[in-house]
Amino acid sequence: MQDKKCVLIVDGSLPLGVIANTAAVLGASIGKLRPEMIGHDLPDSAGHLHQGITTIGIPILKGDGELLKSMRAKLKEFEPELLVIDVISATRTTRSYEEYAAVLKQGPEEQIEYFGLALFGDKKTVTQLTGDLGLLR
Repeated sequence: MQDKKCVLIVDGSLPLGVIANTAAVLGASIGKLRPEMIGHDLPDSAGHLHQGITTIGIPILKGDGELLKSMRAKLKEFEPELLVIDVISATRTTRSYEEYAAVLKQGPEEQIEYFGLALFGDKKTVTQLTGDLGLLR
């Protein structure tokens, strides 16, 4: 895992609740696709078991809609070696995964508005792609 890196990039202009939801969705999706990021369960001093959490840090970086859109297009050349997950604006207007899938399939790609991206892959590659972005504060 030391040669891997994971980052989230979210649109910092979104309302706090949308930012939190975007980060949660990206994190859950990364955990599903890269279960090796999750450590084993750990007991505390009383013997109670705590579920494993990520074994590497996941910085949350700040972007905006325009940066996310251009970055998403650029990242296609690095896939599939680089895992890229995106959350788009349709997550706020749809009420089911099926409805979300239909909106995604119908709309032209250039009209997609990105709320966030997750990247997981080679540490050097991820750093080169995101190193100039600041932390979300």
